[in-house]
Amino acid sequence: MPYPCVMQSNNPVLSRYEPKKGAAGDAGYAYNEGVSAYQEAASGGSGASVDAAFQQVTAAGGARLTINDVIVKTFAVFAVTVIFAVVGWNLAPSMPWLLWVGLIGGLGLGFVNALKKKVSPPLVLLYAVFQGVLLGAISLMYNDMAIANEYPGIVLQAVVATMTTFGVMLTLYLTGIIKVTKKFQSVMMVALVSYMVLALASFVAAMFGVGDGWGFYGVGFLGILIAVAGVLIASFFLLLDFEAISQGIKAGAPEQESWRMAFGLLVTLIWLYLEFLRLLSLLNRS
Repeated sequence: MPYPCVMQSNNPVLSRYEPKKGAAGDAGYAYNEGVSAYQEAASGGSGASVDAAFQQVTAAGGARLTINDVIVKTFAVFAVTVIFAVVGWNLAPSMPWLLWVGLIGGLGLGFVNALKKKVSPPLVLLYAVFQGVLLGAISLMYNDMAIANEYPGIVLQAVVATMTTFGVMLTLYLTGIIKVTKKFQSVMMVALVSYMVLALASFVAAMFGVGDGWGFYGVGFLGILIAVAGVLIASFFLLLDFEAISQGIKAGAPEQESWRMAFGLLVTLIWLYLEFLRLLSLLNRS
């Protein structure tokens, strides 16, 4: 039976795990220790004990990643995010600069966590703190605009829409209705890059007053179409997250990689939530 040790994924956040290489091209001391532990356990019992040993030992000699690990870590980072979102919501009126603190801190830690080959749980949790503050402040801003236009409840609607979309995409993935193939991954990466370029152009246009400060998003029906495209792209990126998690578990990634999985899901869901907030706000303006 082959001994898997590499998680392959085109997801830009969940693709940093790589086995460590030794100087002579082998997998190094940790890998050898892991293989030895597995072989010792496997040689002393029946097929059932072999499978049990294989399930517990990774290529790095530690505990293997399981779906329970991912669920627990995801719950932890989301709990931190929600707690600090409440903090951001309540402090933003008297401390409006918190929005910028959350934005800059979140962006910086986001890049650090995405680029690190070895995941750092404290940095992932700190990212959740900054993003929570940002979400609380920006949600309050959208809420105030909506109330001014006699359209209350926009934040709750965005939360419900985000969670519903998560459930729908998870169902589509688990049932195989949508399969994450190489072609699908390539299409999504092209869509992401195209949308980012469009969003940047919209930001520049907004600085010159286009769309009443909304950029291309504020240009009538075209803006709503762009916002819908953002929601769809963010939604389908959840499928890439699910696929990366599945690959990590099958490949025998270390248990600590569950923090990276949780981080990836948090990034995508925050993106999706903000896209829903913008779309609902644009519909409110219309």
